[in-house]
Amino acid sequence: MAAFNYNNPMKLGQLSKELEKLLSIDEFRDCDVSLNGLQVGDENAEVKKVAFAVDACLQSFRKTVEAGADLLFVHHGLFWGSPIAVTGAHYQRIKTLIDGKAGLFACHLPLDAHPELGNNAQMALKLGLKDVEPFGVYHGKKIGYMGVLEKEMSCDEIVMALGIRTNEHNCIIRAGKDRVRTVGIVSGGAAEDVYQAMELGLDAYITGESSHQTYHPCLEGRINMLSLGHYETETFGVKAVMEYMKSHYGLEVCFVDIPTTL
Repeated sequence: MAAFNYNNPMKLGQLSKELEKLLSIDEFRDCDVSLNGLQVGDENAEVKKVAFAVDACLQSFRKTVEAGADLLFVHHGLFWGSPIAVTGAHYQRIKTLIDGKAGLFACHLPLDAHPELGNNAQMALKLGLKDVEPFGVYHGKKIGYMGVLEKEMSCDEIVMALGIRTNEHNCIIRAGKDRVRTVGIVSGGAAEDVYQAMELGLDAYITGESSHQTYHPCLEGRINMLSLGHYETETFGVKAVMEYMKSHYGLEVCFVDIPTTL
């Protein structure tokens, strides 16, 4: 990716267009119900500081305003394909952003699938996977990645290498080899993609959420499935974009950490 040389401050509309291009948002218009792109904001507003979070919620909005950020970049936005009245909790969320003069930019599937800054590519990089290639078909798009570890690792060593915070909600189905070499990764709620991993004969599959329905198939298919948290597995892309915007755009940035433990 080429570096950009912009003089601060940037206009929100300009920055949004750059992000849409960088993250290939147009490629996912037909398969992602998320309203990817700028969801709230004045395109003529100046952006000097950007906050980053996994989820668009009242808590992340309040922390964004408290931090003095002009824009919040999230993976999970406010809109998911259906009209929603601006009342109740939804009204309070949007009002908090508007009153705080902060915009909201969301990037869902494009951030999962991005070959450099995406959640799955970043986890593959963290694990040092070799021979990395797209994996995990969702609505006709491969949004995950798979590859080969430089050396065999246990499931626990994989968790340590990723640096993920574990808790009682994490689930590791240890049904395959004690030491694994081939790994498939699809962050978030993608338990069903373990079947694709089994078809390819992978030793381990990493995702966010577990599923009761996949337990016995994993045992019978002799594959290790690591469900390490929807939230935790989707911090990787957000943080990668944060570092990119800091280094390429010269913007002040901050990460708003609101772990759900799920």
